[in-house]
Amino acid sequence: MPEFSYTARDMTGQLVKGRLSANTESDALAALSGQSLFPIKVASDEAKPKGAGVSFGGKRVNAQKISVFYEQLSTLMTNGVPMLRSLKILQEQTQIAALSDALLDVISRIEDGETLSNSFRHHPKVFSDMAVNMSKAGAEGGFLEDALTRVAKFTEQQAELKSRTVGALIYPMVLGTIGTIIVSVLLIFFVPSFGSIFETMRSQGNLPTPTIWLLAFSSFLQSWWWMIGVSMVFLYVIVMYQLSTPNGRLFADKWKLKIPLLGSVLTSLAICRFCRVLGTLLKNGVPILRGLEISSEATGNKVLEAAIMKAADNITSGETLAKPLAASNQFPRNVTEMISVAEESNTLDDVLINISEGLEKQTMRKLEIMVKLIEPLMLVVMAAIVMFVVIALLLPIMQMGQTI
Repeated sequence: MPEFSYTARDMTGQLVKGRLSANTESDALAALSGQSLFPIKVASDEAKPKGAGVSFGGKRVNAQKISVFYEQLSTLMTNGVPMLRSLKILQEQTQIAALSDALLDVISRIEDGETLSNSFRHHPKVFSDMAVNMSKAGAEGGFLEDALTRVAKFTEQQAELKSRTVGALIYPMVLGTIGTIIVSVLLIFFVPSFGSIFETMRSQGNLPTPTIWLLAFSSFLQSWWWMIGVSMVFLYVIVMYQLSTPNGRLFADKWKLKIPLLGSVLTSLAICRFCRVLGTLLKNGVPILRGLEISSEATGNKVLEAAIMKAADNITSGETLAKPLAASNQFPRNVTEMISVAEESNTLDDVLINISEGLEKQTMRKLEIMVKLIEPLMLVVMAAIVMFVVIALLLPIMQMGQTI
């Protein structure tokens, strides 16, 4: 009988790891549920041609495209097409290789008796944790079609929010890149041509200080541009390595939340994702502990994730969600107050979604204002740099004219 390694949470919320014997992964999941354990990860110790555990490889699928898949699957099933037939239809018509490969494996697993949610679990790069848990809750509660529709809507909303955020920052990034290129061309190719002209004034010690600085910096760029490039690549490698470590990621996430202006926007976006994910999961019957674990990862920030998981630990001891979130000092006062009232009135799922929608509108307005402030600021900085170059080159020419 195959052996399975598992990671689960018990009724108190504590992590439990172990091994058990079962014929299939579905049997292993059922055995864990029978022991009052909530499975987080179950992986077979034997190599399987379909992929082992939840570590199935493959490329990621665009959020908008996977959203269309969820919507189409829900529509087919709502109109009476059996789930297995619906999956085969979508697999045959999709033009996305990664999704097609994943669906082939999902279909094969369902034919072997596995559930849709458990089949999704083997493809974490294609189907999110939210899709896995909501499809499981929908299948158990008899509202799978509705759950898939909500997953599609949520995925589309998140993709739209990300697109709007990136779109707002594109113009300042392009402006900064073009400005850097223009200044670099001036310093490397244009300014050195004046060096020989000012050589006499330099030897006599009459060259203005700004011009000396400009020529020195230009000469440095000409001679050591390759060293600057190598240093930037080396720095990039070091930073990326540090970000791959837990301590480095935690330090970076702490720093991001403290950046003037941008820090508050990043915090609001992370909290917005947390509220929307948790609210959607709770509305579809996913247990709150599992919902908090998924939504904490959805924040994309280790500082907020730690605060949410600490709140999850406190919930197992009988406390409310709002109290530990407020104590973390990472969540705005109005958010924790609304969560507190929602817990008392038993409307936490609806209130969390309302919070995310309101916070999203406020954040986008704040982001638009910030971008409008950055654009003129960058123009002023670039204009100041170009003006310094022009003045530094004109000063000695004006001195020469006065001498003549």
